[in-house]
Amino acid sequence: MCSCPISSTAVDAGVPHLVAARPEQGWALLCDGSIVFDDSGELHPDGSVVPPRRLPAERLAVAA
Repeated sequence: MCSCPISSTAVDAGVPHLVAARPEQGWALLCDGSIVFDDSGELHPDGSVVPPRRLPAERLAVAA
């Protein structure tokens, strides 16, 4: 796995950068080993999961 060479004084400090993206499959790999999904869910290297943050159906935009 590659390292995340991000300076602690940088504007984006602590934000892992993109290593690989597969938009056709709906996911991207970050330099810290995390996988982020298009539905806003995440899978971390330690096995922890961040569930997708979904809006209630009544708040979704509807095309006219």
